[in-house]
Amino acid sequence: MSDAPRQEPVGPPTGSLSEPEPSAGDHDTRFFGQPWALAHLFGVEMWERFSFYGMQGILLIYMYFSVADGGLGIDRGVATGIVGAYGGSVYLATILGAWLADRVLGSERVLFSSAIVIMAGHIALAVLPNVTGLGVGLVLVALGSGGLKANATAVVGTLYAEKDPRRDAGFSLFYLGINLGAFLGPIITGILQSNVGFHWGFGAAAVGMAIGLVQYSFGRKQLPDAARTVADPLPRSRAGVYIGIGVAGIALIAVLVLTGVIRADNLATVVILVTLAAAIAYFAIIIGSRAITATERSRVIGFLPLFIVNVGFWSLYQQQFTVLTVYSDERLNREIFGWEMPISWVNSINPIFVIILSGVFAAIWARLGDRAPSAPVKFSLGAMIMGLAFLAFLPFTGTGQNGTPLLAIVGILLIFTIAELFISPPGLSVTTKLAPARFHTQMVALYFLSVALGTAIAGWCAQFYDPANEVPYFSVLGVIAIVLGLALLAAVKPVMALMKGVR
Repeated sequence: MSDAPRQEPVGPPTGSLSEPEPSAGDHDTRFFGQPWALAHLFGVEMWERFSFYGMQGILLIYMYFSVADGGLGIDRGVATGIVGAYGGSVYLATILGAWLADRVLGSERVLFSSAIVIMAGHIALAVLPNVTGLGVGLVLVALGSGGLKANATAVVGTLYAEKDPRRDAGFSLFYLGINLGAFLGPIITGILQSNVGFHWGFGAAAVGMAIGLVQYSFGRKQLPDAARTVADPLPRSRAGVYIGIGVAGIALIAVLVLTGVIRADNLATVVILVTLAAAIAYFAIIIGSRAITATERSRVIGFLPLFIVNVGFWSLYQQQFTVLTVYSDERLNREIFGWEMPISWVNSINPIFVIILSGVFAAIWARLGDRAPSAPVKFSLGAMIMGLAFLAFLPFTGTGQNGTPLLAIVGILLIFTIAELFISPPGLSVTTKLAPARFHTQMVALYFLSVALGTAIAGWCAQFYDPANEVPYFSVLGVIAIVLGLALLAAVKPVMALMKGVR
């Protein structure tokens, strides 16, 4: 996560301690009407998502496929929990990335270093054998992705002045880069996995991240100085304390693993509890800080209902990588003119729709300007539409092995995409606008904690999915999401009052 300087914060919420100085990005329109520096962030995030989603597209089947089929032969319920825990850990790691950016290195340096760690993780998955490669690779990718993801998002926020009307459109364009990578990754890794093996697919993910790293290294110096500023430098006298805390934390995790407290079959539950505790602590620290104004405190409180609805949304949305993968393997007819489509290609359907529709949504929000729906309304609509997507599975229950037509999943994933575009790009944008000046990067981390919690819950929920009895699963989760959306819609006025002018 990136951080703007605290003396002259870039794009702080109205009411922060000082107004931002105009930057070159304010008048730069060379990248599709956006600042040219956005192109560098667009590129590195695109290739990072190529590697991330390319690997994730084959990760679950790698774990539960038999050894004879090139997999690890892990129980499917355990494997889905691991995928959910890993996905949650990626977003949980944004806390560490935010802290390093705010206190030690600055956002841009954390972003660059994290890209190197990600590449190392994919290499480990590609070359190290069996469970060893899985463990080492997932830990490195989770840590690196956590550091890169939130810092890239926050750096995008530094490219715009507070009231720049291009801000939401810029985030939507950035989101397009994410989904270009997300589309291409599973296509390439799926082809390689189907034809030459899983490890070749993981190797392609490593190559993709290497390309992104090289591309970004040429453009990183053109980013604004705000992206490199250490907002709240850690005093040298306290460095030893934090190093000790870090070593103690690693030792504690090792002990819990060795004593069997943390196991593969309860990993998703552990990540849920840790993430929930971290989110509560983060809200308490920020709201209780004496370094923020009353207006900033109110805005953080106003973020709470958005946080809760976001958790519900991602709990369903991230099941693309758990339940939908199993569904694609067992329930979906993937045959096209006698050729069977790789399972991972289903994960490329959603990014296609995002690529098509993100520009449409960006244009709509830009054209509507101040008349566009507020963030709470967008969140409520996104949650309800996501609930409808789950209910859309119901007509195809009971159709038997590979009985669901491919076009049905295409239609359902179109609904997924519409829901996503109501929540995700506006969510990134409103978080940076609600953030107190002293906690700019860490508020972005808090946003990603909601994604972490939802992702881990998605993995935990997947253990209850039974391809032979789908009606209770899809109907209960779909109704819960709709109820969450309706509750937020009913509370729009008080939430807007707490947000103090931020829409």
